[in-house]
Amino acid sequence: MTPAAAKPLKPLHRRPAPFLLGLLALLGLPALAACTLLEEPAPAPPRQMVTAANPLAAEAGMAMLRQGGSAIDAAIAAELVLGLVEPQSSGIGGGAFLLHYDAAARAVSAYDGRETAPSAADEALFLDAAGEPLAFWDAVVGGRSVGTPGLLRMLEAAHRDHGKLAWSSLFQPAIRLAEEGFAVSPRLHALIAADKYLKRYPATAAYFHDAGGNPLPVGHLLKNQDYADTLRLVAQRGADAFYKGWVALDIVNAVRGAADNPGLLSYPDLRGYHAKRREPLCLPYRRWTVCGMPPPTSGGVAVLQTLKLLEAFDLAALAPAPGESPGAEAIHLVAEASRLAFADRNRFLADSDFVEVPVDRLLDPLYLAARAVLIDPAASMGQASPGLRTPQAHSPAQLNPPSTSHLSVVDAEGNAVSMTASIESAFGARVMVRGFLLNNELTDFSFRPSVDGRPVANRVQPGKRPRSSMSPTLVLDGDGRFVMAIGSPGGSRIIGYTTKAIIAALDWSLTMQQAVALPNFVNRNGATDLEEGTGIEAAKAELEALGHEVNIRGMTSGLHGIRRIANGPQGGGLEGGADPRREGVVLSE
Repeated sequence: MTPAAAKPLKPLHRRPAPFLLGLLALLGLPALAACTLLEEPAPAPPRQMVTAANPLAAEAGMAMLRQGGSAIDAAIAAELVLGLVEPQSSGIGGGAFLLHYDAAARAVSAYDGRETAPSAADEALFLDAAGEPLAFWDAVVGGRSVGTPGLLRMLEAAHRDHGKLAWSSLFQPAIRLAEEGFAVSPRLHALIAADKYLKRYPATAAYFHDAGGNPLPVGHLLKNQDYADTLRLVAQRGADAFYKGWVALDIVNAVRGAADNPGLLSYPDLRGYHAKRREPLCLPYRRWTVCGMPPPTSGGVAVLQTLKLLEAFDLAALAPAPGESPGAEAIHLVAEASRLAFADRNRFLADSDFVEVPVDRLLDPLYLAARAVLIDPAASMGQASPGLRTPQAHSPAQLNPPSTSHLSVVDAEGNAVSMTASIESAFGARVMVRGFLLNNELTDFSFRPSVDGRPVANRVQPGKRPRSSMSPTLVLDGDGRFVMAIGSPGGSRIIGYTTKAIIAALDWSLTMQQAVALPNFVNRNGATDLEEGTGIEAAKAELEALGHEVNIRGMTSGLHGIRRIANGPQGGGLEGGADPRREGVVLSE
């Protein structure tokens, strides 16, 4: 049940009945006692919660929590269902980043399940015979763009560290739904209908279309026995059942056999894949501590940079009134900070296992204080330049179609998960095997390996993880206690969406639902984008007067967050937010 749907319990009577007043008078008791006796207590605030991009996924997570499962258990069950009911966004054929909060230890851990480039790949992977970059969609569709999936290895590692329920039990909701079927949602139907590449490969075409070749209609009962069979194997044997044996061989054959655009993925690539536990990036922001993922995603560094650059400004004074959009002054400051963060992101951020990424220097307080001076409240700086000198070239801009999915979980013990999972663009590489879609994450690499003779940090290298923008985030208070879990899909705009929600919740004291629903505004060191069809469009003229180039465009975020309420009728609890731009919900108990 979402917080908006919860209705407070009403007292049985507004006033004591006359006969009761008389009885109380005979007993010498005050009439107020009747009111007290007849008032029902306020409901206890929720202590465990799941918010995810589909109601069926959120329910699968809640089912694990009801059984005494941990936040990790719930996240795994929810993500396995998302791979079925929201196949265009994430799944076992892709990867993820996950932050976990341990309430007992008051500690954050970070898990990297990002895909890796095949061992046979090189810098020319996305170049044509003349050495020029391929057209984006020519690179995406087929086996060339498929990296080694990392999701299951990552989930297995996180479960080993923090799971409570049996691994096999976490797969049962997704297996049951796959076998019994689920109703095609309006969003899934619309995306199928709009995609011109889904008929490229027979297995994908047959799954998403009826016998006449038409997109599956809304409400169609879609079953997926192949997915159920794959999950059953992994439930019984662990992630090895995916990375070794027949499943792995089928993945390799599908990638290498993709007509017109075969890929390089090999059986040893799958056998040798390792999820990584990394050190989270945590910095103070005003009276809180904000934690994000380190490279190979750029999200943690960019979100933290943007927030720290804004600390010198009184954002609380610029809070929009409830139900209103942020004003031009607030948008301007956030956009200018984001310009600076993206200038550094586009130059320096990549897989730190392969190239030097100066994370410590980029997050150094003195460096950020010097960069913040470049923000002029009265005028836009235009395109920002990186703040450090390195031999690396600027990463050329290329398409980054939004897809992906985010979920947040808090269990009864106060442990929390913020996880963003993806197969990259909607429907990934459009290659389907054993009931799931394969990713096209390799197109997150820079197609050009060098610019003006200087190497691009995010160039293709064998075994390397492509740069991401996924930004799962945890916020703690000054004592290290959980405050908030947040994140979003949305391509490189994920960074702006997540930053917006953090500022709205922390600086502007909006509820979690208000923070995620607030109109979006993003700057990626270019034009400032304002969300089409919302009140934020009114800021366009004023922003242009400050020197911004402004675009009005659709901005379909998928923010899902949970926040701890410090004070309440029962001593505090949780509140959640699900992005109204998608099909997500908040469930709690």
